[in-house]
Amino acid sequence: MKTIAVSRRWTPQSFAHRGPLFDFLVPALAFHRKRIRHASTTPSTRPSPTPQLSEGPKRRKPLSKEQRAFLDSALRVNQAGELAATLIYTAQTPPLLRSHPHLRSLMQHMHSQEAGHFSTFNALLARHRIRPTVMYPVWTVAATALGWGTAMLGREAAMACTEAVETEIGGHYNGQVRVLLGWIREMEGKGEEVGEEVRELVEKLKKIRDEELEHLDTAVEEDSRDAKGWPVLNTIIRGGCRGAIWVSERV
Repeated sequence: MKTIAVSRRWTPQSFAHRGPLFDFLVPALAFHRKRIRHASTTPSTRPSPTPQLSEGPKRRKPLSKEQRAFLDSALRVNQAGELAATLIYTAQTPPLLRSHPHLRSLMQHMHSQEAGHFSTFNALLARHRIRPTVMYPVWTVAATALGWGTAMLGREAAMACTEAVETEIGGHYNGQVRVLLGWIREMEGKGEEVGEEVRELVEKLKKIRDEELEHLDTAVEEDSRDAKGWPVLNTIIRGGCRGAIWVSERV
């Protein structure tokens, strides 16, 4: 009778009766087979790591010597201009109210805004250690005389003074805003960080400019151009303002 050899599949259980050595190997073999079977039938679901691109912080470039000089000059002349504006309204108010008491609330409103502007620039000069103009005493006398003199000429002349002054001051502030916005665009284009103080200064200048132009519009509504000799008065006051700005920027 022919004997047929049958191949047996080796399993961990078939080692159980082989002796101590095989008893020792059974647990290890069973664990190894389990790991192989699990690895061959279970696909990996762990996502491959995605490289992270870190963006470094923007560089903050300090202001150049020229930029610093511009700010010193601008803040100094702004403070001098707001001093003059408050003194003009202070000197105009008593003569005007004697003959036009209905203007009390308007004069108080404009003076209050100018006093707020003056306080803003006083604080900025103190924070950045910028000296005021040496022409301070001269502008004090000149602004007081201008306010009192135009008020004595009548309501229309007082408003003509406001129109002329605010035309120059509004344009002056607008020029400063354009310069600062140009700095911001240049910094952003180079990937540099724009200091928060620069942005805040732009917003303050815009607000003050808009209030000055509001005074201009009010003066025109109050018949500033009906003042006797308005073209000459307007030309003289605007020329004086430009001269005072030029001097205050430098000394």
